[in-house]
Amino acid sequence: MHSALLFQKLNNKRVQCNTCQWRCMINPGKTGVCRMYLNRDGNLFNLNYAQVSSVAIDPIEKKPLFHFYPSSEVYSLGSWGCNFHCIHCQNWEISCPENTDLIPHSRQITPVEAVRQAKRHGSRGIAWTYNEPAIWFEYTLETARLAKENGLYTVYVTNGYMTPEALDTIGPYLDAWRVDVKGFTDSFYRKLAKVYHWKGILEVAERAKSKWNMHVEVITNIIPGLNDDDTQLKGIANWIFNSLGDLTPWHVTRFYPQHLLMDIPPTPLKTLEHAVEIGRYAGLKFVYTGNVPGNKYESTICYNCGREVVSRYGYHTEIVGLAGSKCKFCGVELNFRNNLSL
Repeated sequence: MHSALLFQKLNNKRVQCNTCQWRCMINPGKTGVCRMYLNRDGNLFNLNYAQVSSVAIDPIEKKPLFHFYPSSEVYSLGSWGCNFHCIHCQNWEISCPENTDLIPHSRQITPVEAVRQAKRHGSRGIAWTYNEPAIWFEYTLETARLAKENGLYTVYVTNGYMTPEALDTIGPYLDAWRVDVKGFTDSFYRKLAKVYHWKGILEVAERAKSKWNMHVEVITNIIPGLNDDDTQLKGIANWIFNSLGDLTPWHVTRFYPQHLLMDIPPTPLKTLEHAVEIGRYAGLKFVYTGNVPGNKYESTICYNCGREVVSRYGYHTEIVGLAGSKCKFCGVELNFRNNLSL
């Protein structure tokens, strides 16, 4: 166990965890919603510090991040547990572990070892992904600090439910915030993830960009009959445009049946392409389809001159027209962070 950083003590040895927006009130001997923060005798401890369920060298495009160090490889780490309980989770085996007693016996990778391995494998950075990174916050914070000292970029692949104070704690050491905006209604978030106050996700994403100058990209996995209506898609697109800016990438991805949502078919391609049209109508310059390799909305096209600047097919990426963060053909800003502009 590892001492938690963000909590306050209450009466009768209860504590309030302030790592994520659930702000769980936890009785002695109990854990919060994520099951990874334990109240032991009036003090809060993290149970999955440095406990790794998954590790891989991934293309950064897999996160997906399309405008951040394109074609680079990233050392990717996942742990156990989640503060959401999404019925369509593709990584449910690690996000919803049935036997948390096994977690302390999983593979351990210290922050020092994570940085060493990332550099050894030639990765340009470290990403916390596969499950929600906020619920091993202390580990990601220490590793991010070391990564920055060693010239590596850092990425959170997140559901966005971190508290503002947690974001401000890790903010100086985090470069990219790849956030899920799963839908845009109370009823959808309740049905999909049992979350009731989802608008805090938007506020924290805005804070990541405005206060900490993180590179932000948004993903929406479009599920037929649940969040594919124009009202929600327009809501997301307009929020990105108004709050994050027109150059912010929005990934609209194909749903495939997973976990407890096996009775819904994959998203039709026409639905994804309609979402692209909605995003463009809202003023977004970069709307990408995902989970459909070879689709025409997979590559980056300069909105000013119409030339292809980054060619993609699945996770194969070729940079053909970038000069730093700009189009090399016409010079317009494209909102890329890479070797020259991070």
